[in-house]
Amino acid sequence: MPRKDPVTGKLKWYKSEGAVAVYSALISILIGMAVGAVIVIIVGLSKSNISSSGIVEGIKLVFLGVFSTGRDSAGQLVFGFNGVNMGNMLFRAVPLIMTGLSVAIAFKTGLFNIGAAGQYLMGTMGTLSVGLWLGWTGCPKAIAWLCAFLVGVLLGALWGAIPGIFKAFLNINEVITCIMTNWIAANLVTWWFDAHEMFKISAEGGKVGYIIPLKNVGVVTPKLLMDKLFAGSQANGGFWIAVLIAIAMWIMMTKTTFGYELRACGANRHAAKYAGINDKKNIILSMAIAGALAAAGASLYFLSGNTEFYWSTYQKLPAEGFNGIPVALLAANHPIGVIFSGIFMSMLNISGIQLKYLTAYNEYIADIIIAVIVYLSAFSMLIKMMLSKRIKHDHGNVNAEPAVSAAPADDAEAPAEIVKKETKKGGQK
Repeated sequence: MPRKDPVTGKLKWYKSEGAVAVYSALISILIGMAVGAVIVIIVGLSKSNISSSGIVEGIKLVFLGVFSTGRDSAGQLVFGFNGVNMGNMLFRAVPLIMTGLSVAIAFKTGLFNIGAAGQYLMGTMGTLSVGLWLGWTGCPKAIAWLCAFLVGVLLGALWGAIPGIFKAFLNINEVITCIMTNWIAANLVTWWFDAHEMFKISAEGGKVGYIIPLKNVGVVTPKLLMDKLFAGSQANGGFWIAVLIAIAMWIMMTKTTFGYELRACGANRHAAKYAGINDKKNIILSMAIAGALAAAGASLYFLSGNTEFYWSTYQKLPAEGFNGIPVALLAANHPIGVIFSGIFMSMLNISGIQLKYLTAYNEYIADIIIAVIVYLSAFSMLIKMMLSKRIKHDHGNVNAEPAVSAAPADDAEAPAEIVKKETKKGGQK
């Protein structure tokens, strides 16, 4: 039976709401990984070119792919520290962390930002256009980087504010407007780059429809020691920037009056309005912040310099915008937790690549595992509710226990005497 802390009177830390959220996320992840292992076994048994040892190797790579260093001279898998895999994992985690933050902050304020994909595209357009243009004009690289980043974030914020405005003034569900703005953004970005030939790669290995990478003009994010820690990988200082932004979001939401007002509007818009909080303003600002975060993910991704953007986006929306949803759910919408859930989802992508190149499996096994975890991420909220209910039930039993007081009888009667005096005073008024 759980016991309260004798000093604070609260439940132990391992029974707190945050701990329960971690438990539910871990349970969802473990179930997803177990299902992935079962899929690896089934696929291995159904293919004649995969032996029993190959099945075991596939399971190992599902769980430990990021630590794979290849095969030795005898053809056996070798595991250890792989700087390239680790660095690429952190690099791929950056847009997931930012879109996860975008969804999480909106959730915290009672809104469902399913428009992160469109906001991500707007950030891509702003960052690449400004970065290339300033790079060509000879602008100092640091200033060009900052301007490209800020313009991308600003466009994302403006695009995110659109569903917020419709929600605040017309009470139109933000999910509907977000879906519409996603495709509007996709076609707008397609038109922009189609109309400006200067941004497109003219001829490079037969590539058609790609935008010139920012490394060609030297507008890239500094490595900030990542090249020393993970030599040969794509990792750069964008990861540290994403971590700092996540910490800043946590401080804003939990330690400031502004964050309290946002959360109050999310808990009950009408009660917040009754308390004097401007609900319309906060709804718009919440979606604008969410849009800025999603766009920042795109900005940091393309400012790495070693990535190329395919401008014909009308064919599909960027997966990062939707992958932010399970990232946020696995983290129980906690800004700090989003960092770890984003890294975990990125780790699965690296595992898929290892499966493709080191075994007879293909990388889509990892996609299946991610899909399972996406579905289970919704159940993580249910698991959290079940665990919380159980702890509250046990906590209630503890509260029901009779308290034994060592205070003298005279002291025990004192509160009653005070009540009598206050009642008597009230009657004399």
